[in-house]
Amino acid sequence: MNERVKLTAAPDNKSAEVAADIAALLRARNPLLWVVTREEARVEGYLVEAAGAAGYITRMWDVKQGVTNPAGSAVTGLNGLTDPGDIMDSIRSRADNGAERCVWILRDLPAWLQPPVGMVPIRQLRNLCRYLPGVELSCAQAIIILTPVAEVPPDLADHATVIEWPMPDRPEIASILDAALEGLSEDVRKVAITPSSYEQAIDAAVGLSGEEAAACYAKSLVQLRRIDPVAVSKEKKRVIARERVLEWYDPLRGGLDAVGGLDNLKEWLAKRALAYTADAREYGLPPPKGALLVGVPGCGKSLTAKAVATAWGVPLLKLDLGALKSKFVGESEANMRKAFKVIEAIGRCVVWIDEVEKSLAGATQGAADGGVSADALGSILSWMQERQGEAFVLATANDIEGLPPEFLRKGRFDEIWFIDVPTHSERISVLKAALAEHKRSKVKVDLDEVASASENFTGAELAALVPDAMFVAFANKGREITTRDLVAASETVVPLTQTAGDKIAKLREWAKTRARPASASDARKKPTTSRSRLVDMEE
Repeated sequence: MNERVKLTAAPDNKSAEVAADIAALLRARNPLLWVVTREEARVEGYLVEAAGAAGYITRMWDVKQGVTNPAGSAVTGLNGLTDPGDIMDSIRSRADNGAERCVWILRDLPAWLQPPVGMVPIRQLRNLCRYLPGVELSCAQAIIILTPVAEVPPDLADHATVIEWPMPDRPEIASILDAALEGLSEDVRKVAITPSSYEQAIDAAVGLSGEEAAACYAKSLVQLRRIDPVAVSKEKKRVIARERVLEWYDPLRGGLDAVGGLDNLKEWLAKRALAYTADAREYGLPPPKGALLVGVPGCGKSLTAKAVATAWGVPLLKLDLGALKSKFVGESEANMRKAFKVIEAIGRCVVWIDEVEKSLAGATQGAADGGVSADALGSILSWMQERQGEAFVLATANDIEGLPPEFLRKGRFDEIWFIDVPTHSERISVLKAALAEHKRSKVKVDLDEVASASENFTGAELAALVPDAMFVAFANKGREITTRDLVAASETVVPLTQTAGDKIAKLREWAKTRARPASASDARKKPTTSRSRLVDMEE
C-alpha cells in the first residue's frame, strides 16, 4: 500500500483535526461518510491523508472520468465505470473477492439519489452500508460522498455520518500564503510581503475558501507585485453578496473621529482593538464579544457601529434578524444558521444588529408568528454565548423594555453602554464633525454659542443644523454660513427630548444602575468665588 500517508500527531489547523476524526471513523468501520464542502480539491487532499492514516488506499469517482487514483490517473481494471450503479457493484465485488482495503470518494453521487429516479441507487447504497461493516478487515471498503449539499436522503440517514468541512482557519491560510510566496525570488519576496503585512494578509483572507484565498494572493502579486491586504479583504464582499443573508456596509470615512463625543466608549473600544494583535494572541487574550448600545434615538449608536469597523480595519456586516424570517416552516431557522456560519467563516468583522428590540419583540410579547420570534431569540442567544470566532457584535436599542432579560445577561456582551444626548463639549465635537462632513471646517463660527443654544439636542438634530444653515446662506447670495445661521436653525427645532420626554426619562432611570455612560462628564467648572472676609463688628 504505497499510497498510505500518516496524519501529523498534533493537527495544527481545523481541517487537520477533522481529517483525524475521519481516520478514526474509518477505523471504526463507518461505511458511509457524507462530507459537505464546496472545495473538492482542498478537502480531497485531507481525505486521502485520513484514509492513509487508517490503512486504506483511495480511489476517486465522478460521472465523467470514472475511477481514478488521487493523482487523477485511470485505474487498471476499473476503466469506464461512469454509472453510479456500476461503481457500487464494483465496490461490493471488491469486498467479496478480498481486494485491497479502499476508501471510495464519490463526487457526483447526490444528484443520482433524488426520487423517484434515484430509488435504485439509494437501495444499492443502503445495501452496501448494511454489508460493508461486516467485511473482513483485510478487504474493508468505505464510501465518502463529497457534496456541497447537506441534506441526506431519509433512507440513508441512519447509515451516513454527516461532516461539514470547515473553511480554512488562520494556520491553513498562512500555509496558502506561504505557497503563493514560495516560487518568488528572495528580492521579490522582500517587496511582496513584510513582517507586519504578513499577519494582515492572513487576517484579510480568513473567511475565503482555499481556492479564493490563493487566487486573491496571486492576483495581488500580478497586479501590484505585492500582497495587498486591502485588495484581498475586498473579496469578502462578494462572498457576503453570494450568501444573501447579511448586508455589507462600506467603511465610514474618518472612523471614530467622525463620531463626536462618547469618549468613554471610544476609550473602551480602543483597548478592545488591542486584542486582535499578534502579541495579544500570544498573550492569550480572548477576542472581545461585543457591546450593546442603548440610548436616545439619534445620538450616534448606529454611527458608532459603522465607525468601529473603519477604526479596526475590518468588514462591517449588518445582521437584519427581521429579514431572515420566512413564511415557510423551518426556513427562518435555516437562514439564521446560514448567517451565523458566514459570520464565523468571515472571521474578524463587526456584526451590526440595529434596533434589536424590534426584531426580538415577538419573543416576549406573544407574537402570532408560530413561534418564529422565540426560535430566533433562542438561536441568537445560543450563538452569542457559544461562538468561538473573532466577530465583534454591536447591537443597538432605543427601547430597553422590548428586550428579553436573558439577552442582557453578562456573557452575551462584554459591556452595555448608555448613550444620552450630547453634553456641552460633545455638542461642540458633533458640530465640528458635521462641519467637516460638509466641507466647512475652516468656517469661523462660535461653536460654544451654538452648543449653548442647542441644549438637549440629539446628535442627529445637531448635525442637521449645518445643512439647514447652508440652505439659508446659499439663498442669501451664496455667502458662507455664520454663527447666527446655526443659532437660527436651532430655534426652529423641537428636540426629541421634549416630544418624548417621559420615555427618555424612564430610559435614563434604567441606565443609572444597569449600563455604563458612554460620555465623559463635562470638565467645565463653575467660576471659583473668593471667600468673604469675616469682620468683627462691635455690638
